[in-house]
Amino acid sequence: MKRLIFGIILILIPFIVTYLNPISAPSSIHSLGEFYLKDSLTSVRSPEVVTSILWDYRGLDTIFETAVFFLAIMGGLAIFRELKLKYPSWEEFPLPVKVVTKVTAVLIVTVAASLALHGQLTPGGGFQGGSTLAVAPLLVIGAVSLASLRKIGITLERAVLVRILGLTGIVILALIPLTFGGYAVQNQPYFPSEFLGTLLGGSLLWYNIFEFLAVGAGFTAVFLILAVAGGGRND
Repeated sequence: MKRLIFGIILILIPFIVTYLNPISAPSSIHSLGEFYLKDSLTSVRSPEVVTSILWDYRGLDTIFETAVFFLAIMGGLAIFRELKLKYPSWEEFPLPVKVVTKVTAVLIVTVAASLALHGQLTPGGGFQGGSTLAVAPLLVIGAVSLASLRKIGITLERAVLVRILGLTGIVILALIPLTFGGYAVQNQPYFPSEFLGTLLGGSLLWYNIFEFLAVGAGFTAVFLILAVAGGGRND
């Protein structure tokens, strides 16, 4: 019954968006948007502006994102394919291994958070931060066990829940400008641009945070499923 209701909702959404038009087009566009609309056809020779931006104007960034996603999945598969551990339980691991694993996991989480929170100021962002974050549970699963993640509260159900919260946050952010007379996904002037002299990029900071959660939790959920399918140790 739940799947039927979910399927009906998915079918109705395109009709609602198409015929009821709840998201009206902006009355004017920024000069940058006007540039892309005009230049895409003349320079890229494509009327599809979104694809032009993804694979031409910012093609290098798209390639790096694709490479990150590919390497993350391949790394996970390589680790879980033939997971053979020398020590039967975490208690029997040598102390240096335990310390290095814990310190490395903390450093990974710190770097991931930094990438996401400074994404509006330096190279990085929510996707890169989330992808980096997922390396921490991958390390714990590969070096220790699935049970170690569960002991600190990281389960498949919670990973999926955090991913849903992240995606919900992105949708809410995109719709907030509509309530003030703006258009969907509009940034300024509806979000704070600066705090204590530090540029926030308006909605960019919040998009990065929610994407960080969605991507990090999504990859973690995939790794948890792969670990179970690959027979990862569960002690």
